[in-house]
Amino acid sequence: MFTRTESFKEFIRYYPVVSAIICIHIIIYLLTVVPLFPNTLIFEKLAGVNLYIVQGEYWRLLSPIILHSGFPHVLFNSFSLVLFGPVLERMLGKTRFILLYITAGAAANIATLLLEPLTYIHVGASGAIFGLFGYFAAIIVFRKELLSRENSQIILTITIIGVIMTFLQPNINVTAHLFGLLAGFLIGAASLAKGRTSSSSGIIRPGGLAGIRPSLKGVPASRLVLWGIIIILAVLGFLSR
Repeated sequence: MFTRTESFKEFIRYYPVVSAIICIHIIIYLLTVVPLFPNTLIFEKLAGVNLYIVQGEYWRLLSPIILHSGFPHVLFNSFSLVLFGPVLERMLGKTRFILLYITAGAAANIATLLLEPLTYIHVGASGAIFGLFGYFAAIIVFRKELLSRENSQIILTITIIGVIMTFLQPNINVTAHLFGLLAGFLIGAASLAKGRTSSSSGIIRPGGLAGIRPSLKGVPASRLVLWGIIIILAVLGFLSR
């Protein structure tokens, strides 16, 4: 489930929302580092600054989701999205996946506003990505038949380690991680419980996961090795920041 075997073109075609988010990550990052652009101004206008938010700049509750503080930051968040986003995009559909991602990220930033000092500044998509983990956790609790035992263990292990590392690493927005995770879980709890009692709700699509479990047969070894390296880098990088 979390091993990608698609070509680049196939990935874009199968997972347009995940591809678009990653593209936005890269474009915004380039705008903040390429000297041709007003790098400092872009960062100043998009970063989450609690003081400016309470003064009326409410777009900062969303804009930090697409802004990152450096190449490793954008790289690891984007790789994490590549690994864990496609499953939910296919399961939920494009619109619901976008709503999940944005709502979890916004909830993380609202919590940061309420619980951190006015001078607090933050950027990054980690809150939204933890929202995906939270939704996976809700699947395990409410609709465990949708995930194999192995995939459930992978998700739980990464989520637990991610939460632990959140408290151990410096310069981490602990509030955003925890409330992004909580928001994703609550969204999942609401939608999955409804999907369990109503097959017409459209929340859970029969066979939705089966269609995104590509076979490894016939996949070039070089591609498998490449994705294996990406997975290792993404997981280690995401959990060690």
